[in-house]
Amino acid sequence: MTLRTPPLRQLPGDSVVHQLWAGTKLLIVLVLGLMTWVLPTWPSLAFVAVFVLVFALLAGIPLGALPRPPWWFWGLIALGAGITALSSGIDGVLIFMRGTALGLIVLAMSILVVWTTPMAEIAPAIARLLAPLKLLRMPVEEWAVCIALSLRGLPLLMEEMRLLRASYRLRPSSRAGSGHPSAEMTLIDMVVAAMSSAMRRAAEMGEAITARGGTGRLTAYPSRPGRADWIALGLTVLACGGAIALTILL
Repeated sequence: MTLRTPPLRQLPGDSVVHQLWAGTKLLIVLVLGLMTWVLPTWPSLAFVAVFVLVFALLAGIPLGALPRPPWWFWGLIALGAGITALSSGIDGVLIFMRGTALGLIVLAMSILVVWTTPMAEIAPAIARLLAPLKLLRMPVEEWAVCIALSLRGLPLLMEEMRLLRASYRLRPSSRAGSGHPSAEMTLIDMVVAAMSSAMRRAAEMGEAITARGGTGRLTAYPSRPGRADWIALGLTVLACGGAIALTILL
């Protein structure tokens, strides 16, 4: 899958979607995901797809930022549909395609949140949404800190994987059985190198956090939902109710 923009990075913009609170976007994704999980019908999937498309248009996502899956991705989907057709018939193919569409739509919703939300705002929003769990003595702040550190480190890990893949492709190759180290370079070696790089970066991040005296606060400027957030949530709930009613009537 190729991207014109680095993954897990916010796209620049000042649209209505960009200005929404991060927790509002997470709640919208949760509501839409629950609706498609409980009611995975074609009308509900079409509604969520249209919802995601409208949000993408409001956010001003450029066409160049859209991912372009490679040919083998579509080949695997076609192969899965063919195997399902041989074993379960047309009904099985429809169920398989519906499950594939559900996965792609959920992935599109998640990517849209990432593209319109700064990574630094997601962890504080999760901490605020999970605040009621503090009454049960749940370590909500610790969870939020772990999420924040993971979100900060994941783009670095992906960049390391890109560099490893590029260096692997540039290495001179030898024939199998020649005894040269380049002939024995496999995917396992790349995974081991990526793991060692991730562990090294994690150790460096831990030392930096310790030197600064701990994790500190999640954010220096706490944000709260505004009027636009409540309007967006209300419209989402009303639209989901309409989609459920349409599915039941059809």
